[in-house]
Amino acid sequence: MKRSLLTYLFILVFGTLNAQVQSMRSQDGSFNSRDRFGNQVDPSRQAQSLNDSVDIQSLPPQMYMWRLEERFGERRMIDADTISLNFQNTNLVEGMYGQYNYLGNLGSPRLSRIFFDRDNDAPTIFMAPLSSFYFTPDQVNFTNSNIPYTNLTYYKGGNKINGEERFKSYFSVNVNKRLAFGFNFDYLYGRGLYSNQSTAYFNAGLFASYIGERYQLQAVYNNFFMKMNENGGITNDGYITRPDTLADGKKEYESNNIPVNLESSSNRNKDFYVYLTHRYRLGFDRTIEKIDTTRNDTTHTYEFVPVTSFIHTMKVERTRRQFSSNDRNFYEHYYFDKSGTRDTTTAFSIKNTFAIALLEGFNRYAKAGLTAYISHKYSYYDLMDSLSLNRTNQYKPTRYKEQEVFIGGELAKRQGDLLHYNINGEVGIAAEAIGEFRLNGDADLNFRLGKDIVNLYARANISNLRPSFYMRHYHSNHFYWDNNNFDKEFKTRIEGELNIDRWGTNLMVGVENIKNYTYFNQQALPQQYGDNLQVMTAQLTQNFKLGILHLDNKVTYQKSSNNHVLPLPELSTYHNLYLLTKIAKQVLTVQLGAEATYFTKYLAPAYTPALQQFHLQSADKQVEIGGYPVVNAYCNLHLKRTRIFVMMYHVNAGMGKRNYFTVPHYPLNPRLLKIGVSWNFYD
Repeated sequence: MKRSLLTYLFILVFGTLNAQVQSMRSQDGSFNSRDRFGNQVDPSRQAQSLNDSVDIQSLPPQMYMWRLEERFGERRMIDADTISLNFQNTNLVEGMYGQYNYLGNLGSPRLSRIFFDRDNDAPTIFMAPLSSFYFTPDQVNFTNSNIPYTNLTYYKGGNKINGEERFKSYFSVNVNKRLAFGFNFDYLYGRGLYSNQSTAYFNAGLFASYIGERYQLQAVYNNFFMKMNENGGITNDGYITRPDTLADGKKEYESNNIPVNLESSSNRNKDFYVYLTHRYRLGFDRTIEKIDTTRNDTTHTYEFVPVTSFIHTMKVERTRRQFSSNDRNFYEHYYFDKSGTRDTTTAFSIKNTFAIALLEGFNRYAKAGLTAYISHKYSYYDLMDSLSLNRTNQYKPTRYKEQEVFIGGELAKRQGDLLHYNINGEVGIAAEAIGEFRLNGDADLNFRLGKDIVNLYARANISNLRPSFYMRHYHSNHFYWDNNNFDKEFKTRIEGELNIDRWGTNLMVGVENIKNYTYFNQQALPQQYGDNLQVMTAQLTQNFKLGILHLDNKVTYQKSSNNHVLPLPELSTYHNLYLLTKIAKQVLTVQLGAEATYFTKYLAPAYTPALQQFHLQSADKQVEIGGYPVVNAYCNLHLKRTRIFVMMYHVNAGMGKRNYFTVPHYPLNPRLLKIGVSWNFYD
């Protein structure tokens, strides 16, 4: 934690000093604006004479943001984080549309109820449930701006005794029109409305970019520290659902007085990664003639046309997990020490990808880009060894080493407005990757239908991959396995999507088939399902508008061919009814409304603290979750560069059947007032 704080203080001072350099730079460091693909276009502001005085503070802010595709570092332009609509949901662990099951507290582990939303981007299975805080390199926002840009965001809920707080800061500054850097800082503290469930997370990171005509570089460093107390859930669901039937005869219990299963257990996760992608582009200068009819003359300008890129991408990541507990009689097995638990494991990896790309658009015949690449990944994992102790009376780790070598290619068309597509395939050729392959494809077609723009999307992927390392090997005090006989998982998925923005309509339909599906069974142990498993999903988003009255809806239907192996709620819905208008001379945007999430009853996955994983419920303690709407009332305000919200979370707590669980024995927070504010600064 101290190292993380020092990291943040360093980048804060470093960023401030360079902001001063930015404010004093001369006028010949003017900016070129760029199109949505990041290509340079004519400057929006012409260079002034050296004799003219320039006040950089008087410039109107001009900026663009992008994210990266992690494999090759391809840039994807995004909107700046200034949208006010539904700002109240940006800090909810259950997600923008309430689609995640989670343990109730801010930052707690979560699992999406929508199967098609689940991904495997996290470095280990232990980091995957922490996706509300941890983010990968392709989720980092890069900024290029003519003046320094800062965003400060603060969230608060409840009081100082059991409430929650989160502070986020983002800073970016340009040294010149090509070189930019910045930092992000994120601190989360959830005290917890139920006993022994507090969370304390910290992240500090740096990012930098150099976008030249020939050479381009983007780099990211992030350091995460996440500590979470574990209470194992409440001892009796009746404290929530039937409080009057318990011994005390109360009609309602204060959440912090409800007994829990664990009192001295905690998980700690530490992760840092360094990501670098850079490329050198070969090409030629093309002459562009411009005819000035008023002056009856012709001017010539030159633009660089890239033809070939040589790409190198590297990622180094280290993840460490610790589980500590002095609670007894909660777990069945003790493989190391019956007096207490001190589980540790470490994962380290370094991956390099080298690629050569023939770029699209350099002449009229180059309708698509073609890339060939080779990647190498070295990983090691340290697991506890039950056979020997070191001098500090801790178990010596056993180190498992793995290597993967893949070759692959990509055919992609990203330019233009009508059609885009991307086909990427790779196959393992050495070490542990032999026999593995991936094939992904996606395409979108965009055309006019009367006054409307219609977007059609198609996505498909096929893969044959080993289960992740920790599904094959893990040693700890309460769980111990080596599944050397696991087969590769063979997956196929097909999706289609229709989108019409003006109608507020989006329809997605997809189906996935899995052979050798790997999951955590009723004993919280990894297991494979040898037969074929299918999941079918249909999701409709339909938004309505009548004047200032809006009704946004998202309805998801999904069906699992085997609910005993992969339980899913058949129906999940999100509804948001609100008024949206501008007042105070059209400068203050107001969104006032209420939203509700709901899903049908099903045997939702349980949670085990010692593994930090969701798994099938045990056969003798099964409970159905769902059939209960969660309603939030809110007010959003957006004034120039400031966004503010006030929300009454779970406004219907204590009403109806009171069955407000999304994970067995982990109730959601009761009614809670939440506020948030976000400022953007351009100076």
